[in-house]
Amino acid sequence: MEINFRHGEALRLADQVFVFKRTVRQTAQRHGFYATFMAKPMQSEPGSAMHVHQSVYEGAERRPLFSGDDGAESAAFRHYLGGLQRFLPAFTPLMAPNVNSFRRLRFGASKPFNVGWGYDNRIAGLRVPDAPPRNRRVENRLPGSDTNPYLTIAATLAAGYLGMTQALEPSPPVEGEETGAFETLPLDLRTALEQFEASTEARAMFGDLFVQGFCEVVRAEYDAYLRVVSSWERKFLLLAV
Repeated sequence: MEINFRHGEALRLADQVFVFKRTVRQTAQRHGFYATFMAKPMQSEPGSAMHVHQSVYEGAERRPLFSGDDGAESAAFRHYLGGLQRFLPAFTPLMAPNVNSFRRLRFGASKPFNVGWGYDNRIAGLRVPDAPPRNRRVENRLPGSDTNPYLTIAATLAAGYLGMTQALEPSPPVEGEETGAFETLPLDLRTALEQFEASTEARAMFGDLFVQGFCEVVRAEYDAYLRVVSSWERKFLLLAV
């Protein structure tokens, strides 16, 4: 099931996502069911994502920065893509904050475990949908449904902003399903936290206090997970080692 939110300002959309998830969960409970927003709740089923579509407009007249006056892709659009490719890997914990998040990224049906970009290519982690010049946008397909919408949207916009201010050029667009060269995201939560903590850009955009506090909380949750002996370990290792 796919739920689409009408486009609007970033903070207002984050509010809507937050309220929607709580509303769905409470409604399910009242009817004797439960709703989960885990990124990968079932081993044999696809994961649940929270794709973020972004367009950037300027001024009261809302001039689209991603398109030039002639309707062609602007330099700002290319630089925005370049920023997403360069900085989203370091911002991964803000899009995949749980151990389960990486199960969706690595083992999903169409796992977007890359920062390649392509035109209407759903294999690429960054997709540019078909749209008229005024509505030109980028879809970040990396976040799972388990993320905090405020942090995920902030991370996405921050990466694009850095790309525009630093005039970063993106790689050539991905065609078909060849994205192996772009599988540059950290493979697990601990590695993701280390990269986020070491990122000077993350500290510049979000502040040292936030980065330190966020990493301490998530690392404590990860350490608690590691203390649990799973049923898989008992099944395959109990009598085999």
